[in-house]
Amino acid sequence: MINECKAEVGIIGGSGFYDPSMFGGTVEEKVYTPYGAPSDTISIGTLKGVKVAFLARHGRRHTVPPHLINYRANIWAMHDLGVKRILAPSAVGSLKEEMKPGDLIIPDQFIDFTKNRAYSFYDGAVVGHFSLADPFCTELNGIAAASAKRLNLRFHTPATYVCIEGPRFSTRAESRLFRSWGADIIGMTLLPEVALAREAGICYTTLATVTDYDVWADKPVTAQEVVETLKSNVEKVKSLISDLVPRLTAARKCVCGRSAENALV
Repeated sequence: MINECKAEVGIIGGSGFYDPSMFGGTVEEKVYTPYGAPSDTISIGTLKGVKVAFLARHGRRHTVPPHLINYRANIWAMHDLGVKRILAPSAVGSLKEEMKPGDLIIPDQFIDFTKNRAYSFYDGAVVGHFSLADPFCTELNGIAAASAKRLNLRFHTPATYVCIEGPRFSTRAESRLFRSWGADIIGMTLLPEVALAREAGICYTTLATVTDYDVWADKPVTAQEVVETLKSNVEKVKSLISDLVPRLTAARKCVCGRSAENALV
């Protein structure tokens, strides 16, 4: 990895969050990786004086489904640009009555229910066993929660995110199973993104926003309702990122940057 510092903070935008216009002076960066191309070109810009790298996880026209995202290329590219912290907005379904459409969720744990993804950079001569006991950066999660509170956003933390393979949604039986496991929200894009960020020594937090209840709840919604909620959620996340990013200029106090210590065989 080149690790030239072109950006300090990375934003990996999920469903609905495709537009980098909130960042100033953007230039497009095409990054080449050993794993092929990232989901799209990366926009390098600034937000209140902080250098930011923005990547649309599904591509800016939402052409990449969750099970075919090149997660390794995306995280490799962020590391190559010098990114030390990643904020990852995503749209999720709720598995709890109290986590309502429009709410922000900052998870601290996950359950991996994916089936066929490339999970690690360490699949060659060097073997790495990285700790994911606390998979999200606790320092970054705390800063994000403080920003959400300052903005009077309705949010929940801690929470457990169950990640499914996609692109299909869950059956009712699966949804009830996930609830019985204690999961709070469900989505398709967290894994292996968060694990790869840990391997790369990058702090990572998910800014998940609820679009609807999962199928465990007899609360049918229309596609139009989901789209309207998604639009509203994107605006909330933009306001959160605008408040949060300028607070990420101090040196990291977490252990994420030292994740490889004692992990490599």
